[in-house]
Amino acid sequence: MNFDEFLISISKIKNIPLPAQASQFKMVPPFRQELLKQQEEAIKTAKRAGVLALFYPDVNQMTYLVLILRKTYHGVHSAQVGFPGGKLEAHDVSLQAAAVRETFEEIGVPIKKIEVVKALTEVYIPPSNFYVHPFIGISKTTPQFIKQDDEVEAIIEVKLSHFLDDAHLITEIVNTSYSVEVEVPAFKLNNYVVWGATAMMLSEIKDLLKQLM
Repeated sequence: MNFDEFLISISKIKNIPLPAQASQFKMVPPFRQELLKQQEEAIKTAKRAGVLALFYPDVNQMTYLVLILRKTYHGVHSAQVGFPGGKLEAHDVSLQAAAVRETFEEIGVPIKKIEVVKALTEVYIPPSNFYVHPFIGISKTTPQFIKQDDEVEAIIEVKLSHFLDDAHLITEIVNTSYSVEVEVPAFKLNNYVVWGATAMMLSEIKDLLKQLM
């Protein structure tokens, strides 16, 4: 989709109610369903984080979404695909501010170039005990990405039409943080498998956008 057309569509997003868990649960792995009742208590003491789904035009004015591949490290989110973002710091005035700040730090998009257009539904991530608030944002100019080498392995630029195409919904056997292999629903985007909390957030974004376009 041409980015000018996307901007016209996204301008209506503030008036659309969130599909929330109805969308998120389309991408919930089986083991997550067993944990849902436990999550209500865990959320009360969870760490907080904000992440950003940033849409922007490429040099041909086509609409893209940026994701990141995290570095391989000794942690539960090692080598996984996610959104730019991170934990709430003492100097952040809000989770939205944390998401925007971390987007600048991780992929180099200047804060002044980011416009947040919608807060999405929070997702609790049991392995890391984070309660994550995602946001949709736009950059009206083509970003010059600069990755934070110690945290980001690769920047993944996904064409909007590719993301919205149901042909890229798959099931995949993955190794979980519980040391168990399970079959999970996932997105296959630019040959990367995206599952878990990020897939849940993407599902809500996809359902929102499909109402607009």
